[in-house]
Amino acid sequence: MTDVKQAAGSQTLSRGLTALEVLADAGTPLSIGELAARLGLHRSITYRIVRTLEDHGLVVRGANGELELGARLAALARNVSRDLQSTALPELTILANELGMTAFLTILDGEDSVVTLASVEPRHAAAAVAQRPGSRHPITDGAPGRAIQQQLRGEKAAYETSHDEVISGLSSIAVPLAVPGRPPAALAVVYLTGPADLAAIGARLEQAAEVITAELR
Repeated sequence: MTDVKQAAGSQTLSRGLTALEVLADAGTPLSIGELAARLGLHRSITYRIVRTLEDHGLVVRGANGELELGARLAALARNVSRDLQSTALPELTILANELGMTAFLTILDGEDSVVTLASVEPRHAAAAVAQRPGSRHPITDGAPGRAIQQQLRGEKAAYETSHDEVISGLSSIAVPLAVPGRPPAALAVVYLTGPADLAAIGARLEQAAEVITAELR
């Protein structure tokens, strides 16, 4: 009986975590029905999972009832690699406002996922791309993932780019951020796909990465 209860508990936890990942990856709020479809679960089961996540502030409902990640999740994320985030934040802010693009920090999570730890949107841009802390995508997709793969292979190459890859209409430029004793990370910017001086942006990201790395040594 104990084993059955433990298995059920593990399944419930797994479903709840998967629901958070789906909401993070969606990029836009989802209805209960949409979330249930993506989870492959009955609507009533999904509703119970959502209620539990709501009780803990990990999921909230908008005015139209659609679901998105809650502020509590962002607070938990800030406790992950806190010193790395706090050190990177000033550089992210400078990058965002200097380049007019959303600047963000990602880190390797497990063996095959990249998670956003922190992001800053430009203060005076007419339009900016939101990059939610806690969002994740496969390491094989996007410039930050490839920048992290450079570190895993022991390479030191140029900046990485991606266009319409993780999200259609968006482009990204990223460089590795290697800090001894910490998981591989990447510093990146994301912007609406269009003309950009890739080499200049890549060089500026490398400069910022060097500043962050020096402060953490």
